[in-house]
Amino acid sequence: MGQQGSKQPEARVLLLGLDNAGKSTLLYKLKFNSYVNTVPTIGFNVEMIEAKRSKRNIALTVWDVGGQGQMRQYWKSFHQDTAAVVFVVDSSDTQRLDEARRELENTLRSDQLRGRPLVVFTNKQDVNGALTVTDITERFNLRKICSDRNWFVQPCSASTGFGVEEGFQRVAQMLKLPSDPGMMMKDNFRDTVHYLRSMSTSTKGAE
Repeated sequence: MGQQGSKQPEARVLLLGLDNAGKSTLLYKLKFNSYVNTVPTIGFNVEMIEAKRSKRNIALTVWDVGGQGQMRQYWKSFHQDTAAVVFVVDSSDTQRLDEARRELENTLRSDQLRGRPLVVFTNKQDVNGALTVTDITERFNLRKICSDRNWFVQPCSASTGFGVEEGFQRVAQMLKLPSDPGMMMKDNFRDTVHYLRSMSTSTKGAE
């Protein structure tokens, strides 16, 4: 994977999960192939990465949104125009699994995300005692809550890179491209960033 090239199909991917699940570490491991010691994301990060789809390159614009409690109410602001959802779970933190499941269920109820494919990354598989793909599938009741969409569970370790690229290749294969791939992103990208940064600034001022 690499950076975006020219005249490629584009798709928007929403990267969600609780705080400390490893979302940003996973994203930067994918983009730069190096371990980045991140701090909790306040607001969001946006990165463009390249994946293969049917022997063709596709540019994924990945929106990594902060997972702290006060940020989750704003997740819905990012649903529009999303082609696929990636949800990262800390598979070593069994005490927060129910919390993560509730947030995923709330996200998947969105009309704007109806039918969008879901890839769940079970992160921190390198930690002793981490739950397996089967464990997460059952604890999250994925067969039921994802009955109306394609879904996949990808074991991974954001710190070592295990499973990260494979998971995003799966995302690229599962998503549906818009009929006019790059136009919507090119027209709306700058305005969307400006709006969301303004919202984030006003939120901080209200705290």
